[in-house]
Amino acid sequence: MTTQAQAGGGDFTSNLGRIYSIYTGGFAAFVILVAILEKAGVPNQILGYMFVGFTILVYAFIGIVSRTVQVSEYYVAGRRVPAFYNGMATGADWMSGASFVGMAGSLFLLGYDGLAFVLGWTGGYVLVAVLVAPFLRKFGAYTVPDFLAARYGGNTARMLGVMVLIACSFTYVVAQIFATGLIAQRFLGMDFVVAVYVGLLGILVCSMLGGMRAVTWTQVAQYIVLIVAYLVPVIILSAQKFGLPIPQLTYGAALEQIAQLEQSFIQNGLAPATQKLHTAAFTSYSPANYFALILCLMVGTASLPHILMRYFTTPSVRDARMSVAWSLLFIFLLYFTAPAYAAFSKLEVYSTLIGKNVADMPAWVFTYGKLGLVTICGKAADSVATITAACQGLAGNTGVLRLQDFGINTDVVVLSTPEIAGMPYVIAGLVAAGGLAAALSTADGLLLAIANALSHDIYYKMIDPKAPTARRLVVSRVLLVVVAVAAAWTASKRPADILAMVSWAFSLAAAGLFPALVLGIWDKRTNRAGAIAGIIAGFGLCLFYLVVTRYFPGHGVAYFGMSSLLNPINNAPLVNLTQAMAAPGAMETWVGGTHALASKVGWFNINNISSAIFGLPAGFLVMFVVSRMTAAPSKELQDFVDSCRRPRGGTIMEEKTS
Repeated sequence: MTTQAQAGGGDFTSNLGRIYSIYTGGFAAFVILVAILEKAGVPNQILGYMFVGFTILVYAFIGIVSRTVQVSEYYVAGRRVPAFYNGMATGADWMSGASFVGMAGSLFLLGYDGLAFVLGWTGGYVLVAVLVAPFLRKFGAYTVPDFLAARYGGNTARMLGVMVLIACSFTYVVAQIFATGLIAQRFLGMDFVVAVYVGLLGILVCSMLGGMRAVTWTQVAQYIVLIVAYLVPVIILSAQKFGLPIPQLTYGAALEQIAQLEQSFIQNGLAPATQKLHTAAFTSYSPANYFALILCLMVGTASLPHILMRYFTTPSVRDARMSVAWSLLFIFLLYFTAPAYAAFSKLEVYSTLIGKNVADMPAWVFTYGKLGLVTICGKAADSVATITAACQGLAGNTGVLRLQDFGINTDVVVLSTPEIAGMPYVIAGLVAAGGLAAALSTADGLLLAIANALSHDIYYKMIDPKAPTARRLVVSRVLLVVVAVAAAWTASKRPADILAMVSWAFSLAAAGLFPALVLGIWDKRTNRAGAIAGIIAGFGLCLFYLVVTRYFPGHGVAYFGMSSLLNPINNAPLVNLTQAMAAPGAMETWVGGTHALASKVGWFNINNISSAIFGLPAGFLVMFVVSRMTAAPSKELQDFVDSCRRPRGGTIMEEKTS
């Protein structure tokens, strides 16, 4: 693989179909082998090790044979990745542990309101295709800050771009490493902290030696695993429940049964009259928050550096456009299935748990309860004795499980669904392998984006422009390890905001980068002073709102005019500010997630996961106004902008490769 790719890549790329067909067949044979071993009585933990170990070894093999010492190969895979395979790699890069593990879980918890994530993340690729990706490809950048530096001149814009990139990518990568730890803890029986660092090794071996080239071909392999793993359980459930193995078509029937069960639970005292209904709109988010979240996720998608980097690897501008279309198709396969996955999982929980005796809970409840991921009557379901005692202490509980007494972590809905439905362990192991592939692929892309920005934009462009290739790659690899270890250490501390971190990343990218990218491409009058002021204003306001509402909420109320957020159902304040501000801990700093005011205050009733709703317009406005108040860019720079928009012609910027 290495020699062929270095020789020009023609033979290798022409054989990609055969190579990945063999790989897919081999993976299918491996799954069948595990199924046979399960029938033969091999313990589940050994099967779990086989699934996780086999997939990581395959990814490691691809990463090692794709090693390179060429700068263009390391940063942009030699710019010869075909559009179809780049779309598949982008799909894997995009479908993070949060999407694979958390998307259906969020829909399980939020119902209709969870569709904001599906709409925002999918719709963002329209903006990528229309406004950003092809034009960055024509420019020929290695990184997003590269474009900012060339478009706006000097290193100030580059440095600001690196700061935004690190802020949004680091929060995102922590969530991915957390997901790898969660999967390894469940299926390998490891301590969570150990599992996090084991996942880290899997991430590094895929990306460290070969950079973008290794990551690209690994992500194609990971996409195949994750999409098969996601579709198989829900296809089986659809066939079992409704006799049709197309869950997207039986989804409506599942929703009807859920609605009937919810009504029966309420009528029989197994759920409160105020129970959120799965199909009811705006029970978790107000209409303003719902649409604000969609906007922030869409714009954030079009601004995330690790996604935009994928389109630097295509052979041409036309291929970049085609690649976005393929990306949408591959992402659509998962996102179109996620609502059905959540519905079938909820239907199984409602059918098999609610209304049953607490003492008769199935084994999977205790499997995840011992990890603190399933609660019954407010206690981790680690044993029958624990939950029986907990339920006896609740008023009105007669030993029968009520809907309000059951809690499940959104991160384990997808992982646990095969066990909830009583499927063979091989299906649960397959899902674990898919979740691991999703988390590893996104973590690879994110870490590479951070390390490349630090090594290329900071070290090479600002510190040592004469650095030889070998030193540049060594610096990039060392920084990759440093950033990865820092992210793993953060994830090992189990930050309470792990799910919110993903949404924060999108808001930070949207407010910090989107105005500079869009106006940099589409407005020749935007200049250096405007870009710098706009990035600082947009990113700064977004970060301020996010940090203050979450970690300094008392200060937000006392000094910045923030008020309580409102209940989306009855518009009542979520917290009594008079009482909360009079409490002893009201003005504490860096408060925990359980603090009375944390993430419950803000401006105009906007949740902090949609903080870009303030930073994004501020960035555009400041950038536009300051650019008009200062001197216009030079004629050469305006011609440069024009050339970026023309699809024909060669790459504008050619980098030193030796």
